[in-house]
Amino acid sequence: MANTIRHQGIVENINGSHLKVRIVQTSACASCSVKGHCTSADIKEKLIDVTDINAASYQVGDCVWIVGEHSMGVMAVLFAFIFPFFVLVVFLFIFMAVWDNELSSALCSLALLIPYYYILWLNKSRLGKKFSFSIQPMN
Repeated sequence: MANTIRHQGIVENINGSHLKVRIVQTSACASCSVKGHCTSADIKEKLIDVTDINAASYQVGDCVWIVGEHSMGVMAVLFAFIFPFFVLVVFLFIFMAVWDNELSSALCSLALLIPYYYILWLNKSRLGKKFSFSIQPMN
């Protein structure tokens, strides 16, 4: 249980073996007692797609747990932030060594993030298989 991430959700839609579950994602500030006087409180609703062979056992409006592996969160942070950071820094130094112009080097390094994220977008179906959630009824 320590290697899982759990979110409480409500089943919004059922289509065959696919369920759409609405979760409320809150930042740590959202549960603070002075959040009404602060602008950093953040609450977002998200729809999560879940594939489950027992989807027929759920009804729209059921409260459920969405469960994901902790490693999925780590992998998401790697793909979204760490790898692009290394691409940015490594190519900044490479371009600086070649051109000796800071502005051009920085802009070209930033421009390399466009194909990086485009390649991620092209592989979204492959990544979607790695980032799959399971569903559990709330007891």
